[in-house]
Amino acid sequence: MEKVKKNDFVEIEFTGRVKDGEVFDTNIKTEAQKIGLEIEDKPMVVCIGKDMLLSGLDKSLENKEIGKNYEIELPPKDAFQERKKELVKLMPIKLFIEKKINPRPGMTLAINDMLVKIISVSGGRVLVDFNNPLAGKIIIYNFEIKRKIDNIDEKINSIMDFFIKQRLGFKIENNQVVIETQDLYKQLIEMLNQQFKEVLGMEIIFKEKKEEKEIS
Repeated sequence: MEKVKKNDFVEIEFTGRVKDGEVFDTNIKTEAQKIGLEIEDKPMVVCIGKDMLLSGLDKSLENKEIGKNYEIELPPKDAFQERKKELVKLMPIKLFIEKKINPRPGMTLAINDMLVKIISVSGGRVLVDFNNPLAGKIIIYNFEIKRKIDNIDEKINSIMDFFIKQRLGFKIENNQVVIETQDLYKQLIEMLNQQFKEVLGMEIIFKEKKEEKEIS
């Protein structure tokens, strides 16, 4: 059977669970329904070795056979890291009140793009845990590489699906991927160019889309 390597684009199905615990993530719709998770019913395509998956899972894809089921066990350092005492902090309750949040023990919130847990509320102060809820836990992944992607359009679309969350129009000219869009995405596209130039075999360039003026 064919094996995949770093920088290959592949379609993957996976389910992650805490060792001796519950499933916390999956891209398989029937498995997601079991844990009350609503996901899109479409293939997930990633480039191996480009941080599009959890680091330990990403590394584990290398040298695996297409169409074969695998199970791997990841220690915290290869999953969501060890718990750190310094990430448990006391914060003034007024910071929450200003944002119209009434903090309660056990509550989970998104603060500064981080998922945090309220441990206790007392004397005008809130004890907040900034550790990932899965930090310090051993993680089990079951996965199958469904196929290897060779089509350049599918590769480019998978990059935009993952990093931009939408598909932008593009064309290939002189061995360059030309993406025409608003300036909003310029910096992100330039970053993608640095990251994927080698694996795509061509440069991603940005072309600013001019606004169409109304003709009266």
